[in-house]
Amino acid sequence: MLLRATLRQGLQTLLAHHVPSAQLAAELLLMHVLGCDRTYLHAHADEELMPQTVQRYSELIAERAAGKPTQYLTGHQEFWGLDFEVCPDVLIPRPETEHIVERVLELAKGQGHAKDACLRIVDVGTGSGCIALALSSEFPRATIFGTDISSAALAVASRNAARLGMPARVKFQQSDLLKRLLGTDVAGTVDFVLSNPPYVGKHEVEKVQQEVREFEPRLALGADLERAEEIYERLFPQALQALKPGGYVVVEIGYNMRDRVLALLGDEWVDIQVTPDLAGIPRVVSARKGPEA
Repeated sequence: MLLRATLRQGLQTLLAHHVPSAQLAAELLLMHVLGCDRTYLHAHADEELMPQTVQRYSELIAERAAGKPTQYLTGHQEFWGLDFEVCPDVLIPRPETEHIVERVLELAKGQGHAKDACLRIVDVGTGSGCIALALSSEFPRATIFGTDISSAALAVASRNAARLGMPARVKFQQSDLLKRLLGTDVAGTVDFVLSNPPYVGKHEVEKVQQEVREFEPRLALGADLERAEEIYERLFPQALQALKPGGYVVVEIGYNMRDRVLALLGDEWVDIQVTPDLAGIPRVVSARKGPEA
């Protein structure tokens, strides 16, 4: 079968199953099977494909039509211009999470920190390691910790660090939030505590997209939480212990969580700011540890 016809057939299948961004998914899956880029795909539309290639592509199309995310089928997702390995052990990095990285860069610049600053940063619930490694690419001299309760997620994060040429730049540790670090000399010395924590909650999990609900890790979504804000209730007091005076906590929040999360920030926090995403939805909350905290 010709490449052009194979791609068209895959697209038609995805459209028939109402898969979002069907054209992009059809192309990405064929690029994955062929090991090529989009330029090759369109420049060789009349190429005759081997039957086994067509069969493999058809299998991936069927999985995508059944709801499995494209990123889990290809094993890759871009974040902050970096290529990350992803699998069902970790959440798929989202573009809106890049606002955490952007906010840290803004705050660091505001404090006079250059790109060669020896910052201390902790990424809580690191998952694939996307936030920690993105910031390591921006601050190569920073000491960065990535914590996660999931050993499987930490294995993925470590592989990403190696793939991206940063195997020693981020220290990945298994920990329930900041618990493990608080018993070390790191406590009270950290410049930034960051997190894109689980925030769905078991009473809200049925409202998220089917492919997210059925394929992404429930632990990372927060589907076992009674209330979506539970993680923030635990994280903010621990962040106070970890941060040095003037240090910042920067967290991602759910689309309807602004007021609930802000209510958890007590008098110990100052310079509280909410940053919207590109759709105008409150997405990132940042706050500075006050001098009296």
